[in-house]
Amino acid sequence: MNRRLAPTFLLLLLAVLSPSLLGAQVKGDDTKLLQVRESVWRAWFAGDTTLLERLLPVDTVVISAGDKEWKDRADVLKESHEFHASGATLTRLEFPKTIIQHFGNVAIIWSGYVVETEVDGKSSVSSGRVTEIFVRRHGTWVNPGWHTDRAN
Repeated sequence: MNRRLAPTFLLLLLAVLSPSLLGAQVKGDDTKLLQVRESVWRAWFAGDTTLLERLLPVDTVVISAGDKEWKDRADVLKESHEFHASGATLTRLEFPKTIIQHFGNVAIIWSGYVVETEVDGKSSVSSGRVTEIFVRRHGTWVNPGWHTDRAN
């Protein structure tokens, strides 16, 4: 490697490997972004497909833990409606660890999550990790994709 490029390469490598160098911790100006993220989750569990249609663009791509097939926006809306129609409700939603990275009008949110739902008086808790992509379009954050895995 060219000796003049080595220091530049090292700095770029450190920036990629260290989210804190990119300002990845949650900051006050991320409040709106995190509100939109929570709105997406709560709208899904509430079966609020009108809000989801506003927050999920038509080109949405979703990879969910345990599913063989990737999903699109229509799949997400359908599953949200079915969850709500089943009588199940969201009783707890937590994100115990969150890191945000910004790249212009794109934000990536890396989080742990805990979801508790109830159906017919029976509670169920699931937890895992989620990587969510948000894009600022026309001054508003939208959520064109995410990938979840489960711890349990």
